[in-house]
Amino acid sequence: MHPVIRFRTTLFDVSREPENPINPIRGVSVLEWLRKRVPSELAMSSPEPEDWGWFSSVDWRGRLYMVGACANESADGSHEWLLQFEKSRSFKERLLGQGKFASDDPCLAYFQALVTQEPAFAEVSTELGP
Repeated sequence: MHPVIRFRTTLFDVSREPENPINPIRGVSVLEWLRKRVPSELAMSSPEPEDWGWFSSVDWRGRLYMVGACANESADGSHEWLLQFEKSRSFKERLLGQGKFASDDPCLAYFQALVTQEPAFAEVSTELGP
């Protein structure tokens, strides 16, 4: 399961984002917005490009997560933003079916709260996946 948080906003100016050298997809703005809001003990890394957008790593109480971001741009500037979460698991955890992403995951809940509490974000939804 890879949960996705979706929302719309005009808060970010995608024209000011650095170019993604792999694929011209926006996403840095929302990751930088998140980095400014998470406490330093969560150790959220600087955004890095990927072929599907951008990502940052988060150390959540000793467990590593990847937060991916991309924007579906719209002509009116109210872009749809997607945040996707992946939880890192050891080989043993994968083999034994342990440490899976659960719907009540505290890291996901924390980021959901940040997004839902932002008044500039509209149409916020979370998809938990299969």
